[in-house]
Amino acid sequence: MQRRAVAVYAALFVLVAGVAGVLTVTADSPEIGFENPDYEVSDGETIEVEGQEYVVEITEVEESGGGGHGGGGGGTSLVATIERNMTVEQSEAWANGSTVQFNEREWRVEITGEDPSEFTLVEVPDRQAILEADPQADNETVQRDDGEYVVVTEDGESSLIPVGEYFPAPEERSYATGGTLEYSSQTATVDNVTADQAVLVWEATETESIEVQDEGIVTLVETDLVAHFADSSTLHLSSDIEGYDAQVAEIEQFEQYNSGLTRVVILALFSIVLLLSAAFIPSRY
Repeated sequence: MQRRAVAVYAALFVLVAGVAGVLTVTADSPEIGFENPDYEVSDGETIEVEGQEYVVEITEVEESGGGGHGGGGGGTSLVATIERNMTVEQSEAWANGSTVQFNEREWRVEITGEDPSEFTLVEVPDRQAILEADPQADNETVQRDDGEYVVVTEDGESSLIPVGEYFPAPEERSYATGGTLEYSSQTATVDNVTADQAVLVWEATETESIEVQDEGIVTLVETDLVAHFADSSTLHLSSDIEGYDAQVAEIEQFEQYNSGLTRVVILALFSIVLLLSAAFIPSRY
């Protein structure tokens, strides 16, 4: 009689384990997906967001851990690099009396007056280069009580020539507010001139690069988008953040449900083993 009861309970637990196992195996795991994404782009294609053009490149990278919802363990994952070229304004201030590099030469900035509207660049000659290029001149100037001189030797006789006479007069260039000059391969505009400094402004192109992984949130211009790789070469971008959050919640609920069924199977099988073991314990009576 005891063994018959054990057999009945064991059959019941087998039934429970079987039903739970079937539900675990046959249940369809939900996955992230967007039926109508805002943007569907392939590797190397361009999208336009609020008037800005972005180029999308999709690459595979090695990873050491798990991926997103429904993903596996280590291996490779997809990463999208989204880039756009932006025109930005750059500026530079030249202090009065400072030395700047301009047209591959050195110039001294000179600003006169309390309310100036222009500044002047005065060339700073490379005296050392000029002396070294002259075979008749010493490579260094000499200082005398009445000034600085260059020693020049002609026909075996040396003479002292004042530096003001020997070196050429420095070149001067003046630029008024609103004027332009070629600087750093750009056309710069004199934006403002004060007694202390002159400010140059120009436009330059900069590249903004954003890296986004699967199910990551990316902000393009002022739009928040969730990214999802439909396959190894197609990226979906959707502004339906609430829909994405709902899918994530559904996946988490499914994982909890599936985990609970798995525990039921394990407990049912463990109970069967205990029942069968108890059935064969010898009776003392």
